[in-house]
Amino acid sequence: MTDADAQAEEPQPPRGHVRIVYLGPVAPHWEVQSTYGDRGLISAFAERVQARLVLLPPHDPQFRRNRERVARDAERENLILEWDLGEPEEDQSAARDAGRPGAPAPQSRVAD
Repeated sequence: MTDADAQAEEPQPPRGHVRIVYLGPVAPHWEVQSTYGDRGLISAFAERVQARLVLLPPHDPQFRRNRERVARDAERENLILEWDLGEPEEDQSAARDAGRPGAPAPQSRVAD
């Protein structure tokens, strides 16, 4: 194994942190915020994010596919990625599963 191979396998520290925030139902739906990292890198990443998510609210089926693409892009760029969809994580998964065939039905409480 050469030195170049060993360096490629070593985990590198994150190059930046990006937070993607859902602004609401009126376009533009998304804002990309950064707490640290190279401005050029973050700016180029933000442009790609906006291109993928420009007209997609979180409940759109295409959003899920594009969210995965954004996550892979962040991983390639070695960026820490955070999503703020405006609702708790468990509510997001329940809403996503609600329309899926074979998904468990939401449970409701009945007062005695």
